[in-house]
Amino acid sequence: MAKPHSNSHSIAQTSGFHLNLQKKTEKWVLMILALFSTFTVIVLLLRATSSNSCADLLLGLRYDTKDWNPIPESSSSASSSQASSNPLYFMKSKLVLLVSHELSLSGGPLLLMELAFLLTHVGAEVVWITYPKPTEGDNVAYSLENKMLDRGVQVISTKDQKAIDIALRGDLVVLNTAVAGKWLDLVPKDSLPRILPKILWWIHEMRGHYFKLDFVKHLPFAGGAMIDSHITAGYWKNRTEGRLGIKMPDTFVVHLGNSKELMDIAENNVAKKVLREHVREALGVRNEDLPFAIINSVSRGKGQDLFLRSFYESLQIIKEKKLQVPLMHAVIVGSDMSKHTAIETELHRFASKKGIQDRVHFINKTLTVAPYLAAIDVRVQNSQGRGECFGRITIEAMAFQLPVLGTAAGGTMEIVVNGTTGLLHPAGKEGISPLASNMVKLATHFEWRLMMGKKGYERVKERFFEHHMAPRIAFVLKEVLSKAMNHT
Repeated sequence: MAKPHSNSHSIAQTSGFHLNLQKKTEKWVLMILALFSTFTVIVLLLRATSSNSCADLLLGLRYDTKDWNPIPESSSSASSSQASSNPLYFMKSKLVLLVSHELSLSGGPLLLMELAFLLTHVGAEVVWITYPKPTEGDNVAYSLENKMLDRGVQVISTKDQKAIDIALRGDLVVLNTAVAGKWLDLVPKDSLPRILPKILWWIHEMRGHYFKLDFVKHLPFAGGAMIDSHITAGYWKNRTEGRLGIKMPDTFVVHLGNSKELMDIAENNVAKKVLREHVREALGVRNEDLPFAIINSVSRGKGQDLFLRSFYESLQIIKEKKLQVPLMHAVIVGSDMSKHTAIETELHRFASKKGIQDRVHFINKTLTVAPYLAAIDVRVQNSQGRGECFGRITIEAMAFQLPVLGTAAGGTMEIVVNGTTGLLHPAGKEGISPLASNMVKLATHFEWRLMMGKKGYERVKERFFEHHMAPRIAFVLKEVLSKAMNHT
């Protein structure tokens, strides 16, 4: 067994290489954007006059907490000519407070930022607070704050009385995740009845430890709850009523959608080719090789450890059966190699112990996922337990015409059509061998990969494009605004 300091040294070397790769990749993205800037401007100008120009976030149906019947599709249609070009236009001049539990590269904060940009685009006044306040020296939080400031979002201190004043006189408050409910403890009790009806509570969590009364005691009195998948909505309804003894407010099931920036690259074959060649060259992956990638922040819940075990088992199957397949690679995007966490160290040690370190590639977590989606051939969604609440990276991968190997849990089952756009396997250790088997299937059947990728893209076009999304998120906001008005 290698000595601990030797392993740490190898990890540090790997970290340095991939940090350089990430910086180079981000430079290539900027170069590609510059190269196609004229084309993009023309496209955006056309979209601004003929389509839903900034509606790139959400898709959903409303469910009543009593009978859970979906509202008719026609109820979310726009009525005016301005609304038909941008269904969120009614939010112009509205004052909106956004409350996030953290400011990081994880899904929740990034989605709330996208909502902020959608609202500022139509002329809403948007104010952001993070509770608890990010720690000093947090470069990611600092960078994201500046990005919001550049896009017209006001960022203020959590403990500033101004935040409560804005909630009192504002039109809408969006709490992002269950944990953000702790911010309401700062609000004076006599002010809560004026704020709660304005709250849209956007919930992304599926883990049991989030079901604490301390977090969600005010949830029943909110103007509405928005949840990313039907499975998660049902889970929250059952758990809150059964375990906590409280009822959900009116609940809106909202599937997430892809941003136009990502779709512009996903649908541009030249851009994808340039990114694919660059990333593969930097990783040492040949054009004819077959990389499987998992793109999530590294943690037990995301299943990178089980993914590597499946990858190793698939290599053993191929060797034992003497199958003729391309050289396979495992790519893990979402590391935090500066921290050397226990699971990061475990992943490196496993690869080294099994002698597959040359086939396994670690990439630091990044906002720039498009280059890696362009470079890989199969996307793996291996979230454990109850799975992902939704899993936006899955529909992003499908936009790049990638087949998806996912756990049969959570929102993944509402995205991936088993056997058509990908293959599903059980969560937990019992899923290791089925995932390995599915990897072998796709390695040995190029036509399956191609067919599933095309079907996945068709599904994105049918369900997760912007023109599906804007009217429905507009409907959700109108419902909460109406309820807030009735309480004034």
